[in-house]
Amino acid sequence: MGYWDLEDGKDCIEKTWITTKLATAVGLVGSAFHIAAFQPDSAIQAVQRTATGTIAMASLGAIFGITTCLSAQARETPDDPLNYFVGGCASGIFLGVRTHSYMTGTTACLGLGALAALTKVGKKEGWRISGAPRL
Repeated sequence: MGYWDLEDGKDCIEKTWITTKLATAVGLVGSAFHIAAFQPDSAIQAVQRTATGTIAMASLGAIFGITTCLSAQARETPDDPLNYFVGGCASGIFLGVRTHSYMTGTTACLGLGALAALTKVGKKEGWRISGAPRL
């Protein structure tokens, strides 16, 4: 089953597991590109960079998944894009904490929250990024 196959506000553990796996994969790919672009001095430094980037991304996915699901449960509005904004914002706050920067946290909160909410709205309304237009 995919993320969108599960009902919002239900199966929080499963949804969090899916977002964590996806974010971990993105973190591994991003770490590979980072190591290719900025050659490390040693193998230990390469492993450290990979672990740092991958764990950070996995944490973002887990925070998003659990916050979105718990927000849907607490607010008793499972299909509301605001739940996704809250999840994205919580992930952005984590980035701010990780970088010790209020500005990074605020910007990431608003950016990731808006992106997540728009993704939910687009999914509900059937928006498409590519392909032939529907008539």
